[in-house]
Amino acid sequence: MLKWQLEEQKNRPLTILCLGAHSDDIEIGCGGTVLKLLHEYDNAVWYWVVFSANPKRKEEAAKSARAILRHAKEKYIVINDFRDGYFPYNGAPIKDYFESLKQICSPDVIFTHYRHDLHQDHRIVSDLTWNTFRDHIILEYESPKYDGDMGSPDVFVHLDEAVCKRKIRHIMTHFSSQAHHHWFTEETFRSILRLRGIESNAPAKYAEAFYGRKVIWGL
Repeated sequence: MLKWQLEEQKNRPLTILCLGAHSDDIEIGCGGTVLKLLHEYDNAVWYWVVFSANPKRKEEAAKSARAILRHAKEKYIVINDFRDGYFPYNGAPIKDYFESLKQICSPDVIFTHYRHDLHQDHRIVSDLTWNTFRDHIILEYESPKYDGDMGSPDVFVHLDEAVCKRKIRHIMTHFSSQAHHHWFTEETFRSILRLRGIESNAPAKYAEAFYGRKVIWGL
């Protein structure tokens, strides 16, 4: 298994863009990786964008983002209010937002939804990520759900148990509005981390997984 690492730019800090269709998507999909990056790249600039949130979930999303990025030296958090479940029918304004986002940041790495995610909102965000950012590293995270669309990812970030506990505790603490869903449990989140740890032979047993569809190896 090959190892690959982000390269910090000589003349500027690393820039990281996290995109989520809904208020808890980023934390569930790549929260452990975010925590690890915050530790390893303490000068990074963070752009954190959530596309849909009703008033209650908007409050949760903002508090969660501020909490997880509290040690980031520079961060920009945006919580939008595009209608949940209707992204395919609101494609034009969402596309316009992506175009405006491209004007304010040029990320070194982007975290977004999986292209074949069966939730229509997730797919739109993924498609527009690739449509907007053509020369960037894009990693697609996975989201557990009733539809059962978990696939075979090809990029893994190894996590230790302490980071996994922090991620899960953070999700359970900040998104209480989702507690009534049968899938929203500590067991769900830990099981995925353990499974991906097995697949990538993680030394500490746990990992988050991504789809890296286009990666240029600069030899």
